[in-house]
Amino acid sequence: MAIGGAAPHDSPGGLPGFEQPLLHAHGGLLPGKDPAAAHDHEAQCSPAAGGATSLRTCFNGLNALSGVGLLSIPYALAEGGWLSLVLLLLVAIVCCYTGQLLQTCMGASPDVRGYPDIGARAFGAKGRFAVSAFMYAELYLVAIGFLILEGDNLDKLFPGASLSLGGVLLLSGKHLFIVLVSIVILPTTWLRNLGVLAYVSASGVLASVVLVFCVLWAAVVDGVGFQGKGTMLNVSGLPTALGLYTFCYCGHAIFPTLCNSMKEKDKFSKVLVICFVACTLNYGSMAILGYLMYGDDVESQVTLNLPEGKLSSKLAIYTALINPFSKYALMVTPVATAIEEKLLAGNKRSLNMLIRTFIVISTVIVALAVPFFGHLMALVGSLLSVMASMLLPCICYLKIFGTARCSRAEVALIVMIIVLGSLVAASGTYSSLQKIIHEF
Repeated sequence: MAIGGAAPHDSPGGLPGFEQPLLHAHGGLLPGKDPAAAHDHEAQCSPAAGGATSLRTCFNGLNALSGVGLLSIPYALAEGGWLSLVLLLLVAIVCCYTGQLLQTCMGASPDVRGYPDIGARAFGAKGRFAVSAFMYAELYLVAIGFLILEGDNLDKLFPGASLSLGGVLLLSGKHLFIVLVSIVILPTTWLRNLGVLAYVSASGVLASVVLVFCVLWAAVVDGVGFQGKGTMLNVSGLPTALGLYTFCYCGHAIFPTLCNSMKEKDKFSKVLVICFVACTLNYGSMAILGYLMYGDDVESQVTLNLPEGKLSSKLAIYTALINPFSKYALMVTPVATAIEEKLLAGNKRSLNMLIRTFIVISTVIVALAVPFFGHLMALVGSLLSVMASMLLPCICYLKIFGTARCSRAEVALIVMIIVLGSLVAASGTYSSLQKIIHEF
């Protein structure tokens, strides 16, 4: 997704999860939040009193950038054609650069501890609201994408499943599994302790490696082979491809918090480069493998193409299922917390549970109405991820430091990113909405 975190949490025997930095980043920035309490909570959640090491921050960064986008990256390549791999590399470079801009913006004030703080530093209360709005919307839509992904893959594992009552068919196929998964997930959203939620989440780093290995195994050992030729360039599909590529690198929400968590903050730039290089190699490998195997017939989730009954296919699907299942609660919790504080719910447990239940129900309704994983993720990438990962870092940077303190080359580069990002956002959003509407 994903997509955001809270201060890194390094529990004994577990890998640090990227979700906690997102939650903390949001939790410490909500209106009415006591800064002292937020600071105390950060100290409790820090992996060590002196901060996180570069290695631990690398794991957090890799986990943030390695998400469900891995499943759709072959589909993105099929939409854009082989030459669109150049765009994948370009998006990675741009997003890595804008991540560096966020780090520089943090240095403008010691009070900046999260992404919304950067928005506030640049544009005041309106800037904080704008950044928070884009982040919450992205989290909400990613949670919906999780449900669609679960429904699609469970339907592949258990085809023909249905639920009838008195001879009347109520639900079947992916719709049935979306509802069942939401019922199982619901109790995890009622947990308010961030430490407990950190244990619910699973490491996305290992899952990403396992997924690529399973797809390679299906091609080499299970006999799928590399029969897909594909096309060199598909101009009409470039907006969708760009949206999905951007979605894969939408970890900017947590970069400020990851930087704050480090013992040696000056090394964050190197950590960021390592994370982007490693993830680009992983994404590129999956994209090339999936497209070589299935060509233009690749599904929006490559796991749906894998041969049924094979161990590699089952392992890939189960791995794909575990990640969204474990991260759903961590995606909707910041949204729920914002609503609770807006409604002054406080510690009213029954009201908090009702709010979170309503959020889950609303995501189920949207997932049932728009069950198009690829199109939805392309929409999230084009509309929200482009804003959070490309446009807002550039705009905030120029506002905070001004063009006078930047070189002409730097200003020209940032303006170019803003212009191109705006074009990607506009064309990708239009294309994704058009495809979603066409599917109905």
